[in-house]
Amino acid sequence: MLDTLPPTRRRLVAGAVLLAVVLVLGARHVLSAGTASQAAPVPVAPIRADAGPALVVHVVGAVDRPGLYRFAARSRVADAVARAGGATRHADLTLINLAAPLADGTQVVVPVKAPAGSADATASGATAPAGPVHLNVATLEQLDSLPGVGPVTAQKILDYRQKQGAFSSLEELDAIPGIGPARIEQLRDAAAP
Repeated sequence: MLDTLPPTRRRLVAGAVLLAVVLVLGARHVLSAGTASQAAPVPVAPIRADAGPALVVHVVGAVDRPGLYRFAARSRVADAVARAGGATRHADLTLINLAAPLADGTQVVVPVKAPAGSADATASGATAPAGPVHLNVATLEQLDSLPGVGPVTAQKILDYRQKQGAFSSLEELDAIPGIGPARIEQLRDAAAP
């Protein structure tokens, strides 16, 4: 059929067919990639041999792509949030310490903002933790909210974490002055490494 058309018409028909194929392929790509409002995937950089051991961290909560991610040894909570596609518009990043160092085997929970005027909101606007406080990423305020832990002990936990590195178990809290076996048992359901 194309052979019977003049050369100008053949080019127009061929161009129209080519345009239709490009549009179909483009539409398939856009539909498989999701909506345009989603954040583009963050490329995973290879971990250099001199960067120290790799960390595996579980990122959950108000992020675009929750899941397990690998990081270099000196990575921060902010890196984990970014790798998980960034915080959603419902995230409350004021409740987590984005500068805290990551530790292998931990879970980073990005909390959701409390609804305005909710009963859970305190006078300062902060919300009570929904699960255990993770010692390796918790802020001073989160540690202070633990039973039997005041601001002085919370600061001692932060200082210990800064000098000694990540906690691998709750029993390591015994090395902190003011925390003994009885306090560790009291924290068993409220805190996690």
